[in-house]
Amino acid sequence: MSGYSAAEAAHRAASDRERVAWVDESDCPLGGVTRAELREKRLIGRGTYILLFNTAGLLCVHRRTLSKALYPGYWDVAAGGMVLEGEDYAFSARRELAEELGIVDAELVQHAHFLYDAPESRLWCMAYSAVSDAPLVLQPEEVLEARFISIELALEEACRLPYCPDSLAALQRYLKSAGVADFERDVRDGKRRRQTAAQ
Repeated sequence: MSGYSAAEAAHRAASDRERVAWVDESDCPLGGVTRAELREKRLIGRGTYILLFNTAGLLCVHRRTLSKALYPGYWDVAAGGMVLEGEDYAFSARRELAEELGIVDAELVQHAHFLYDAPESRLWCMAYSAVSDAPLVLQPEEVLEARFISIELALEEACRLPYCPDSLAALQRYLKSAGVADFERDVRDGKRRRQTAAQ
């Protein structure tokens, strides 16, 4: 049992064949390769991360489907994905936000450009934020569920639930750009103090 539907499996197969941007360690374009080849050869690609907030200031977190090649079933603090061959970051971000969450009317604000280098993924990343109260329309092949929560709660949950580490890196850079670089540390310290007080 794969744990996911035939539609998800077909979507995953098609996704693995998509050609994505391939870049060097300075984010200079080298061409395009399939997603599968990028992963297998540990080449560097490009990715977008869009932190979606509502006007109440809550962050949209969503849970990835079990068919995802990376981090299946994990919670994710950002919409986004791989930049396709021939796309720029901004175009890719708008496309991903519309595909995954159905948001098409939100202005994107750019916050950070950084290299994420992990054993399972090597990406030059662009982090954006957007604000919208439009109803979410989830892409069933990629998103199981979504909800709006506080950033503090998202960071607390990331200490005990599986959350995508790459999008958490994007969130950390967003917080730093907003002048709250120590937010995650303060959340962890506050959680420890509450746990100690409860003992």
